[in-house]
Amino acid sequence: MEWTDRQQRIVEIVKEAGSITGEKIAEKLDLTRATLRPDLTILTMSGVLVARPRVGYSYRDDLGPSPMMERLLQLRVCSFKSMAVTIPESASIYEAAVTMFTQNVGSLAVVGSERVLLGMISRKDIMKASLGKGDLQQVPVGVIMTRMPNIFMTTPDEPVYSAAKKLVQHQVDSLPVVESFIDENGEECYEVVGRFTKTNVTKLFVQIAETKA
Repeated sequence: MEWTDRQQRIVEIVKEAGSITGEKIAEKLDLTRATLRPDLTILTMSGVLVARPRVGYSYRDDLGPSPMMERLLQLRVCSFKSMAVTIPESASIYEAAVTMFTQNVGSLAVVGSERVLLGMISRKDIMKASLGKGDLQQVPVGVIMTRMPNIFMTTPDEPVYSAAKKLVQHQVDSLPVVESFIDENGEECYEVVGRFTKTNVTKLFVQIAETKA
């Protein structure tokens, strides 16, 4: 498994210290504890580090994956994804805001014909647009959406751990779940078949915690 430079540095610090708190790690890297939290979560979930209350983090000497890691690598996104919430590219920013509110979601997949993924629009995108002077009922979401290929996605067969790692690393609330196909022009396209969110991950952890061995 590949780690970022910062995650590798964290592992080195913990190895040298034996056991060390998150605050001390952050101090050594001249960063805040909040900034390091996603990295520490990933390293703990993967079994590289062990977190103990009032003790801190220590390096796991055996290289085998933790029991939780083994479980997460077996589980697939298709079993935990939510129903996709989509909107056409021609829809207005106002319509997107209404859809987000009524569907209680933080982002929308913008699709074309055959539910082909064209872009993503988030609450932040709508908030930025609302600060301008334009009429939100007249401006289409295509003007402000994030377009392909700058969209982070997942697939039904991807392990939930990998998908959860994308949520953390890219600091997004949800990923569109897609299935790829080749269109009549020979280009690869992505059909939206669901969404994988931080809420899905939270529910998964609760399920794992409540499952009897």
